[in-house]
This record gives sequence, C-alpha cells and structure tokens, in this order.
Amino acid sequence: MARIGYARVSTADQDLETQLAKLKAEGCEVIRSEKVSGGSRDGRAELATVLDFLRPGDELVVTRLDRLGRDTRDVLNLIYECEQKSAFVTVIDPHVSTRGEMGHIVLTVLGMVAQMERRFIKERQRDGIEQAKREGVYKGGKPRLDRTKVMALHDEGQTPTQIAKTVGCSRMQIYRILSENRATI
Repeated sequence: MARIGYARVSTADQDLETQLAKLKAEGCEVIRSEKVSGGSRDGRAELATVLDFLRPGDELVVTRLDRLGRDTRDVLNLIYECEQKSAFVTVIDPHVSTRGEMGHIVLTVLGMVAQMERRFIKERQRDGIEQAKREGVYKGGKPRLDRTKVMALHDEGQTPTQIAKTVGCSRMQIYRILSENRATI
C-alpha cells in the first residue's frame, strides 16, 4: 500500500513548497505536483498520472480538498474513481479519509464548500472589476505574451507555428496578436 501525495496551485507564481512539506511529513512515498487551475480536470496531467498509478489499498493524500478540485461533482467523481480501484482518499486539513462512511459525508460537504468558495471568489472579482471600470482605473489583465517580440518574429518571416513554439503559447494566440496588429495599422 502506497501513500501518494498530490499538490496543486492555480498559478505559476504560487508556491508548492508548503504542500510538498506537509505531504512528505504525512509519509507520502510518491508526490506529484502541478501548477494549474482546479476549476476542472482539463490539463491536469499529474492528477491523471496519480489516478492511473493507484492500486488497491493505495491512498491518495492531499493537503486540502480544494487541491483536488473546486467543483463538487469533479471531487466526488475523483473519489469515486479512487474507490473503483479500491484506493482511499485522505485530506490532511481537516483530517478526513474515505476509509469510513463518515469521511464520505464530510468530503461531500467540503466539496460543496469549495465550489461555493470558488463562486464567491469569481463574484467578488467581477464586482471589483465593475467598480474599477466605473472609477476609470481598470486597465484589464496583464498581457501574458510580449506582443512586440511576436511581431518582430513575424517580421523576420517566422510562421505562426514557429513563433508559438518560440514564445511558448498556442498558435491561436499568435493569430489573435497578428490580427489585432493588422486592425490597428
């Protein structure tokens, strides 16, 4: 029986160290981590790896339930998948496990709370943006790509595919930037 830890943060500038330290202290032999949103399971390759790796009697350990996901249905589906493999899910804070029936009830409630919290965060963010717009101080999100570099690479004759590989994004993003710049000329 293996204890397999899973750590996740939503953005690249957030730190995984606290979660990793807690999972090590909890005795996890294997720990997988990633920096990706918990809003859905899309793009969560490390979580998929953990689920594939689980064997009967293994235990998936997370520091908090919202590390597994922010949607109640996703969290419950993850727990169900673990159970189908005769594996358990344990949350460190608060300490709850699917080894007992009461654990299932508590995890369901915690999943609902995580989903509600995500909705509240989005609502507060939306309200804040609206207020900033009314006050004339909203500038939008920070550009994630250096548009000047994209245009310079395009001017050098690189294709959108080559540019996307160079700057580390999708081709669609490159097409959008090129299209925006054509519209402003």
